[in-house]
Amino acid sequence: MKGKKILVIDDDINLCQIIKYTFKRVEAEVFTAVNGQEGLQQLFNHHPDLVLLDIHMPIMDGWETCREIRKLTHVPIIMLTTLHRDNEVIRGFNCGADDFVSKPFNSQVLLARVQAVLRRAELPKTSTKPVAYSDDYLIVDLENRRVMVRGKLVKLSAREFDLLTYLLTNAGRVLTYQQILDRVWGWEYRDNTDYIHVYLSHLRRKLEKDPKNPTYLLTEHGVGYRFEKPSPQNHSTHN
Repeated sequence: MKGKKILVIDDDINLCQIIKYTFKRVEAEVFTAVNGQEGLQQLFNHHPDLVLLDIHMPIMDGWETCREIRKLTHVPIIMLTTLHRDNEVIRGFNCGADDFVSKPFNSQVLLARVQAVLRRAELPKTSTKPVAYSDDYLIVDLENRRVMVRGKLVKLSAREFDLLTYLLTNAGRVLTYQQILDRVWGWEYRDNTDYIHVYLSHLRRKLEKDPKNPTYLLTEHGVGYRFEKPSPQNHSTHN
């Protein structure tokens, strides 16, 4: 964590100080903001390696702040929340969050989660020969991290692209939930299969002609997912 820059956006000043102390002990640099607008300004000023973001704040709440950050950068975001409902977690992922930590939390647990997210963000790409996929509907250029549908560029988050890359480079092969979590999120997330379902849903909405009847991103119920290259006969269904 030495030299890492952490931005904390939370209107609880006491909590900000606790987090600041926790990360300074491991030689990280910490910046704080008490609302979303101030947080965005700090983002511009300091270019942090990770953002810790509260949900309930004045002026601009965590949901809106997360969406605005995602328009600017793929920096990892961990949301700090007292909410435990599944629909709130899904909403956070839809806004672009990478992980959640529930309040109240143990400082060492928070530190471990931050370290895990940073490790995933810093992993080198394993493919030395990028695989590209192209048909008359979908183009995936892994080397340049570009995806196009019907000739139009599709914007994917870093995590969505990593998931698509893993599925595509193993096209035709069923990847289990555990394999996907280990490769795309890290072993620390082995029990969080909901993450996969949420991100697969995002990809289907962006890439499939009919997300409810996908032709590329297929489900093996109770097992995992696979990327299937449609046969030439099926390409015509996309026209």
